[in-house]
Amino acid sequence: MAEHWFISGANRGIGHGLATLLADRGDDVDASVRSEDARERLQKDVARHRARFSIHVFDQRDEAGIRAAARELAGPLDVLVCNAGAYGPQTQSTLDMDFPGALDLFDVNTLGPLRLVQAFLPLMLRADNPRIALMSSGLGSMAMEGSTNIAYRAAKAALNKIAQGLAHDLKREKVTVVALSPGWVRTDMGGKNADLSVEESAGGILRTLDALTLADTGRFLDYRGRDVPW
Repeated sequence: MAEHWFISGANRGIGHGLATLLADRGDDVDASVRSEDARERLQKDVARHRARFSIHVFDQRDEAGIRAAARELAGPLDVLVCNAGAYGPQTQSTLDMDFPGALDLFDVNTLGPLRLVQAFLPLMLRADNPRIALMSSGLGSMAMEGSTNIAYRAAKAALNKIAQGLAHDLKREKVTVVALSPGWVRTDMGGKNADLSVEESAGGILRTLDALTLADTGRFLDYRGRDVPW
């Protein structure tokens, strides 16, 4: 049975892979990009799916823009994938930090997904099995040692805590919330030496999100549906 999905950051990488897989199998897809140029490129990519593929333009920092996009949707919304994100400033070590750049990264990677959830939640409460996935990273696990790109790691760790809080607050509403690690993927962010192709990661994520139930809420999962240490 077709479902209604929203994918943020769908013009490239994992978001693009997810959105096209969903459209290929016949789901209704709304997606977001940050610019009109990105919208035009994505429209060309999914031209054959135009009847069930809608593209919205907003930045994750822009609460008003996000809420305006939410008002354009016809509910219910079954699945929200908060995928859009950034890697942050070049200078982000514990001993040398671009503090304004780090604060902006938290605005995008940590608070941006929360803005999406709050804006789209009313549409999700009308669905039979509403699911929210906050795209995290293995680098956000407190069990993973290391300090490279520490602002990115910290922003994802903070996002994981938001996922836990949302899972607690929305369980009574029967909304499933998970943090999701896509693996190390060959994207602009992951680089050409990464372990996984976009197709492998997106396919695994899709299977994982299809299988979620309320019993899974509050988990930190990888693209295969396996638990990741917090």
